[in-house]
Amino acid sequence: MEKTFILFFLFVSFSYAQTKGCTDRLAENYNPKATENNGSCKYASAKIRVKFTKELSDSIAETSGLIASENLLWTHNDDQSTTLFGLDTKGKIRKKINLEGVKNIEWEDISQDSLYLYIGDFGNNVLGNRKDLHILRIDKNSVKNPAPAIDTIAFSYDNQKNFEPKKKANTTDFDCEAFVVSRDSIYLFTKQWASKKTSVYSLPKKPGTHIAKLKETINVEGLITGATTLPQEKGVVLCGYSHFLHPFIYLLYDYKNNDFSTGNKRKIKLSLLFHQIEAITTEDGHLFYVTNEATKNTFIFNPQEIHTFDLSPYLKE
Repeated sequence: MEKTFILFFLFVSFSYAQTKGCTDRLAENYNPKATENNGSCKYASAKIRVKFTKELSDSIAETSGLIASENLLWTHNDDQSTTLFGLDTKGKIRKKINLEGVKNIEWEDISQDSLYLYIGDFGNNVLGNRKDLHILRIDKNSVKNPAPAIDTIAFSYDNQKNFEPKKKANTTDFDCEAFVVSRDSIYLFTKQWASKKTSVYSLPKKPGTHIAKLKETINVEGLITGATTLPQEKGVVLCGYSHFLHPFIYLLYDYKNNDFSTGNKRKIKLSLLFHQIEAITTEDGHLFYVTNEATKNTFIFNPQEIHTFDLSPYLKE
């Protein structure tokens, strides 16, 4: 009887044992027997064609962040101007909000939760030695008031020990242009000019001076410039471009405990050449919006634009 019980126990334990592997049916190495995703999924090369493109007003030539709120898409410039511009889905400016009493040193991204707007003043690409990195937290109920309620979340990177100015611009790995806000924390995604990776740092959502804790580093093989969450925080979508200004998006989903590298990681190219994509957002997790700032040099001229594309074929599950 005892032997029979042991055999039955071992059989049940084996039946419920977790099999780790790739659980995404869209992946090349999908394992139908896997019951636990181990972040090993590999994907075929893919490119998305944009559905709509529209040139933006010259007043937002350096569009740098993007969120969807109150049936508008809100963006801002990456320096000097402290105005938030509310766009319709065709890129036309419908509203403006001037934030008084704050400065824009290098506003690189904007995010939100149910109570606050968050603006990341943490651009650090020129010398790589800023010591005034911070995020503005704005009470949504006060944002249209003459004097909105604004707090500051100041931070430094826990692994940046050297603050000697870089001799050449765009060479630091302590630049940042993308972040998301979750239920409990803020997650920064750095723009690493030298390594072409992104490091993920976590911050508390409360005002004060904090140390941004390094969580992980992901090899995105490009420069990350924007981030948005999927509905119900079921994933994060990053945007960026290569050194040759070839834009891409980078999907992070099916991860555990906001450890993004434990889940699926998929890079998808956008059918836009020589565009400096800076910001991304979505309202429904299917149709996405990205903006690029104006690019003007001897060989390239692309005005500031907004683009839309459908990601639903890549997020079926």
